[in-house]
Amino acid sequence: MLNRTMRIPLAALATALLAYGCGSGNGGGVTSPTPPSNTVAATPALAFAPASLTVNTGDAVTFAFGSVAHNVFFDARAGVPGDIQGNNANVSIARTFTTAGTYSYTCHIHPSMHGTVVVQ
Repeated sequence: MLNRTMRIPLAALATALLAYGCGSGNGGGVTSPTPPSNTVAATPALAFAPASLTVNTGDAVTFAFGSVAHNVFFDARAGVPGDIQGNNANVSIARTFTTAGTYSYTCHIHPSMHGTVVVQ
C-alpha cells in the first residue's frame, strides 16, 4: 500500500504522461514523420550513405564528414555545383543543386567511395 507522500507524486506523473500522450492532437503521442534529410554522410566504413540521394531542384545537400578526411569531386557536367576539395574531417559542407539531373561524385582520397545526387 502506498502512503500519502508517494501517491501525490505518482498521481502527478500519471497526469503528466496522459497529458503528453493524449494532448498532442496527433493520435495519442505519435509524432509526425520527419522530412527526409538532405545529408550524405561519409561513414567509418569508407562509404557515402545514402549512396544515392534524391532532392528537388534548388535544394542544398550537406556532406557530413566524420573523423576521417574526405573530399567530394563531381563528374563534369552542366549545372554541377563546386567540388569540395581538400582534406575535410569533422565538418559538414553544403552544396546547392540548381539544375535537374543526376550528379555522380567520388572521394579522391578514397576512390572506392562514390555516390549520386538525383535532382528532380
